[in-house]
Amino acid sequence: MLFSFEDFVLDSAGRELRCGEEIIAVEPQVFDVLEYLLRHRDRVVSKDDLFATVWKGRIVSDATLASRINAVRAAVKDNGEHQRLIRTIPRKGVRFIGSVCEQALTATTIGDLSPLPSDRPSIAVLPFANMSADPDQDYFADGMVEEIITGLSRVKWFFVIARNSSLTYRGKAVDVKEVGRRLGVRYVLEGSVRKTTDRIRVVSQLIDARTGAHLWAERYDRAADDFFALQDEITLAVVGAVEPSLREAEIERVKRSHPNSLDAYELVLRAIPKVSTLMPSGAGEAIPLLERALSIEPDYALAHGFAAWAYHVLFQRAGKRDDVRSSAISHAHQAIALGRTDAMALTLGGFVISMDEHDRVAARRAFESALAISPSSAFTYFLGSVAQAYAGEAERAIEWGQRALRLSPYDSLAFFAWHGSCIGLFMLGRYAEAADVERRAVRASPGFSNFHLLLAASLAKLGEIDAARQEASRVLALEPEFSIGKYWAPLAMPPQLSEPLSDALRMAGLPE
Repeated sequence: MLFSFEDFVLDSAGRELRCGEEIIAVEPQVFDVLEYLLRHRDRVVSKDDLFATVWKGRIVSDATLASRINAVRAAVKDNGEHQRLIRTIPRKGVRFIGSVCEQALTATTIGDLSPLPSDRPSIAVLPFANMSADPDQDYFADGMVEEIITGLSRVKWFFVIARNSSLTYRGKAVDVKEVGRRLGVRYVLEGSVRKTTDRIRVVSQLIDARTGAHLWAERYDRAADDFFALQDEITLAVVGAVEPSLREAEIERVKRSHPNSLDAYELVLRAIPKVSTLMPSGAGEAIPLLERALSIEPDYALAHGFAAWAYHVLFQRAGKRDDVRSSAISHAHQAIALGRTDAMALTLGGFVISMDEHDRVAARRAFESALAISPSSAFTYFLGSVAQAYAGEAERAIEWGQRALRLSPYDSLAFFAWHGSCIGLFMLGRYAEAADVERRAVRASPGFSNFHLLLAASLAKLGEIDAARQEASRVLALEPEFSIGKYWAPLAMPPQLSEPLSDALRMAGLPE
């Protein structure tokens, strides 16, 4: 959405606040507070509303909230004395009182009902059925669809049918296969909304339009205390869940296709599950596929991104060779340079630059750009959690891990969130929590030595030396030439992580 007020424009998709030609720099939480006030300008917003929406229920102080409100006022040239735009309502909250023009950002426009190119995944979000007794509740169902379409449109690697095309099916019994043929889409998202006096139920499901198979479904039951906050919450959850479901479905589709029909896109999809094993063997199989994709499309940002990740795996887990590291970094920079509108490419580039080149500032910029494009990208939060952890950003690593798991709790990459959170908890001295979290990562990926390593360190700090030594033995079984010194060198950890970790690993019996 675009919100215009006085000389300002807030772009919720691009996450920019502009005054004329000037882009005003604001912190992410300050931006979120302002956007929430603009969206809910028809009522007083309480501090509990802001805690629940901006901080996702995380406990923060009233002083923190007050500082963010003051920062919002400063950004829009208001202040607590005049309250020209943002008025404080004593004992109730705050309200945006300025005149606002709101304009919806349209989803990817394909034009009438002409089919989309068959070599890219595509989706139509059908009107959600209003299951309430009150027909006036249609607007809530329509608003839900609009928000989901806008959210999905931020994920740049698939097409989303514009709302006007999908609305032609309002109130009709549909055959999803026929919808797929008419709209030229591979997937259909449909759902229903039921609202009573004090409860709201939303049901949504993702369907393969070619086979009719159900790929993902979820039901949300909530109290109807805050109509619009609930809409935002469900939209975030749906977008976060649908994106990985689509990715997995596409991977399975390509596995069944004939190899001679593969183009650059399909070659990348074939490579993704191999890279995602995080095993050198899988990375080694993925690289030829990715190089073939790049020979077809040299400027394919996502292919560069996954190539960077594949070379990163080989560097970190198969010999620490400088030439392999150089290849990882080169592809990472290409992914960022070419992928300015591709959240996944930016994420992969940022992750590898952080882990292998150790340019934490450039990596942070890449992650922030990815989230500006796709705020519901669990993939960005998963990899970003680990990158932030090894950069010494303990609280941010934990926060990003939690966000990733909220967006996609059953994701195959969940071990990234657990590992990143473990490192953050370890740096904060919360060793029992760190051990509990890392056990989950170990169960998810028992062949990854770093997970056993952090579990050994956490157990050692807890004084559970025998258990720590057992985990250390598993590290040596997976990496017989492991030493603490060799471990640090390619990661360039900051002292707040490397020093307590070194002590703990010595306690666990690992060699220098």
